[in-house]
Amino acid sequence: MNIAFIGLGNMGGRMAHNLLKAGLTVYGYDLSEVANQHFAEAGGVVCDSPQAAAKQADVVITMLPAAKHVKEVYLGEHGVLETLKAGALCIDSSTIDPKTIQDIAEIAHSKNIKICDAPVSGGTIGAQAGTLTFMVGADESTYQAAKAVLGHMGKNVIHCGDVGAGQIAKICNNLILGISMTAVAEGMALGVKLGIDPKALAGVINTSSGRCWSSDVCNPWPHISENAPASRGYQDGFATQLMLKDLGLAVEAAGQVKQPILLGGMVQQLYQQMCMRGNAHLDFSSIIHQYLPEEA
Repeated sequence: MNIAFIGLGNMGGRMAHNLLKAGLTVYGYDLSEVANQHFAEAGGVVCDSPQAAAKQADVVITMLPAAKHVKEVYLGEHGVLETLKAGALCIDSSTIDPKTIQDIAEIAHSKNIKICDAPVSGGTIGAQAGTLTFMVGADESTYQAAKAVLGHMGKNVIHCGDVGAGQIAKICNNLILGISMTAVAEGMALGVKLGIDPKALAGVINTSSGRCWSSDVCNPWPHISENAPASRGYQDGFATQLMLKDLGLAVEAAGQVKQPILLGGMVQQLYQQMCMRGNAHLDFSSIIHQYLPEEA
């Protein structure tokens, strides 16, 4: 099986590495020369365009920042749908709005190409460890085909429904994640301000009712979770600007169906402020800096 992987950033690069470790042939493309170099060092074949990567592929996986990039890769002047052979499978693991992937899937279907959305949860830690959760939107046969590939990169591959359902699950999950990370940051900052040792406080939270992924696996206070971005200067994680994008997707979707988003709207503003302060590239757990202005 030949795989094309488009988007070799913090998440995609680690995901592609796990495919290579599984012994698969992976053709890759990214705008970043540094990302391409790391991919090549891991044994991947670097290509000079998405189409070049897809030319030899049975499966295309995309992990891109936003809907406009996904549209360009699949439907643009040099889009991969013009290159792929009939029967090929496309898996988009980006986090975008449901309608975009549904529109792409309709065009792909006319070319006898299978497509599904499979956004992920688990962050860079899960991407590196191969323990991601994939939320798949597809018909049953496409889901089964995708599952065989995604199993090399994650431990949970969940069928959420038809195309677009994976994106619905993802934006709801990240809405909760953004809120929970902000809540943990607020609690940790308050506790330390009141005088408790941060490790002692985290130990209590993580053995009590406040425990969650944001407190345990990716605690925003440095050196609580040694593998978390907070322990490496909030670098090489899930960027604040991407969390802001995902919260925007949730708020926009809520507006379309007239569903109240109260906490999400407040947290969206906090992440907007982080980006405006020049911290868009830092991991989203750096939201704790909103509570520690003297250290931000």
